[in-house]
Amino acid sequence: MIASAGAAILSTCPFAEGGFVFADRAAAYASSPLHRSVLMLNAHYMALRVVSVRRAFTLLFKRDHARRPLVEVVSWERDQYVSYTFDDWAEFSIIKRQLGANGDDWVRTVRYDLAVPLIIRVLSFTRIPKREVKFNRRSVFARDNHTCQYCGHRFGASHLSLDHVIPRSRGGATSWDNIVCACRKCNVRKGGRTPAEANVRLIRHPLKPRRNPAVAVKLSNDRYASWKHFLDAANWDVDLA
Repeated sequence: MIASAGAAILSTCPFAEGGFVFADRAAAYASSPLHRSVLMLNAHYMALRVVSVRRAFTLLFKRDHARRPLVEVVSWERDQYVSYTFDDWAEFSIIKRQLGANGDDWVRTVRYDLAVPLIIRVLSFTRIPKREVKFNRRSVFARDNHTCQYCGHRFGASHLSLDHVIPRSRGGATSWDNIVCACRKCNVRKGGRTPAEANVRLIRHPLKPRRNPAVAVKLSNDRYASWKHFLDAANWDVDLA
């Protein structure tokens, strides 16, 4: 049925990467399933990182110099994990769609719909994943649960900023234990002062998390329940690409 899965997907859609072209239109792209998350495993089934659905499909479509797949889909079915090549996953998606499968996200292509995978595995990538939690804005927001550490209110990322508890002008470091999530109002109110000087109090003293906080947030969503087997206590510190 799928003589050439790649050729069946090609279109004039402006959203393309690595030769894989999606049929989503610009108006729907921002809210499309392409922005959802996929767990990437290495060849030894160890968690490497979290990537977007768009990046996952790009990797699934690629081949090495011998035309062998670089990545496969790993799917949880009937209490076991099953592996699929891109062509097999495309075929499987068509069957699922025809049977009216519920609970899946779908990416519409020119000729058919593709079920969004939750896990992919790099077939020839064998390095051991790093255990260091990346220090960045997204991780700090996730650690603090998108909650201003001064007023205690939750905000969207666009209304939050990072605040140095001890100001940089006083020698404060840009580090896990001196950076907190703060709303714009509280950040302006505190300014270049210490919390005591600004008459504000920290809800919780900042610390470096033992595990990747953004991944922990994902695991709280039932959508990503199939990740848990691969994200035990030793493997939670994966990167989010």
